[in-house]
Amino acid sequence: MTYGQYGSSLRDLPRLRSHRRRRVSSWDRSGGNDDRVTVAPGETVTLADIRGAGSVNHIWMTVAPRDPGTPETHDRDFLRKLVLRVFWDDNEHPSVLVPLGDFFGMGHARTANFVSAPLQMSPQDGKAFNCWFHMPFGSRARFELTSECEEEVLWFYYYIDYDEFDELGDGLGRFHAQWRRENPADGVGQGSMTNAEYLFGGTNQDGAGNYLILEAEGRGHYVGCVLNVTNLRRTSDWNWYGEGDDMIFIDGEAFPPSLHGTGTEDYFNTAWCPSQSYHAPYHGLTLPGGENWSGQISMYRFHVEDPVPFTTSIKVTIEHGHANRRQDDLSSVAYWYQELPHRPFTLPPVSARLPIL
Repeated sequence: MTYGQYGSSLRDLPRLRSHRRRRVSSWDRSGGNDDRVTVAPGETVTLADIRGAGSVNHIWMTVAPRDPGTPETHDRDFLRKLVLRVFWDDNEHPSVLVPLGDFFGMGHARTANFVSAPLQMSPQDGKAFNCWFHMPFGSRARFELTSECEEEVLWFYYYIDYDEFDELGDGLGRFHAQWRRENPADGVGQGSMTNAEYLFGGTNQDGAGNYLILEAEGRGHYVGCVLNVTNLRRTSDWNWYGEGDDMIFIDGEAFPPSLHGTGTEDYFNTAWCPSQSYHAPYHGLTLPGGENWSGQISMYRFHVEDPVPFTTSIKVTIEHGHANRRQDDLSSVAYWYQELPHRPFTLPPVSARLPIL
């Protein structure tokens, strides 16, 4: 029994299978109703340590402050201070290293109800997190949660559902997720330029100053990202944060890359400077910002039906404003599969992850 040729569509559901369904969760081993883990400031909790071959196919998690109070008295940024790490097959370095809230599809330590195919935040007000990315492993899967809160004690509930196999089989990449931030992006001031010149003028002939979503080495495929923007430009003029072209460089190719887009909203499959919330299976705008695109924005694009394969390397980038002129706060999570070992990556310290607003 191996991972097999099974899909996950409705058409494939009648196919009889022989794998074993398993779960690790926070259920109360005493038989009571305290079905949770209490996570103290600075504590690292092992959520699961699974031995053998298998594939995680669903994760559900939720977290809340333990002590009573009001939202004003709690640490509003705890979703950026909680860190999820996942290790595959005794690899020394984590393949998933992301703040918890960002991993599940929305930045800024915020939540809201939204539905996509691989990630969802569910009622009430997006406080239930779900992930359906499949995550195969050959010999071991280890999930860790670290709290970098200063004072807040948190109640954490979770399911990690997986299929157990006799062996995994060949040809399967391992799931990866990485968080990045540039605050502020390395742009230019408006100076004497008109608003139109600032937002639409200039040229980009090499992509060198683009915001970097993912840089990976090895063989694999990129399957999408979440991009978060905090609009830092204070003006009453038309203040659209986008126009940045996506540019994906595969296997060391030179500029212009094979995958060159036409604008921020276009890569995220919306159009004409959207200001409405929207969510679909593979793209969405979960936080559209306030008036004149002010404040916090969050969007996603998942390449489920159109993954981007690479043989030796990949760089996924996007301009921050046309010709990289804007100086907003950008952060992101990239999701991809690749062979192990991967090039190690790090997570900025908690002080560099906190939202601005």
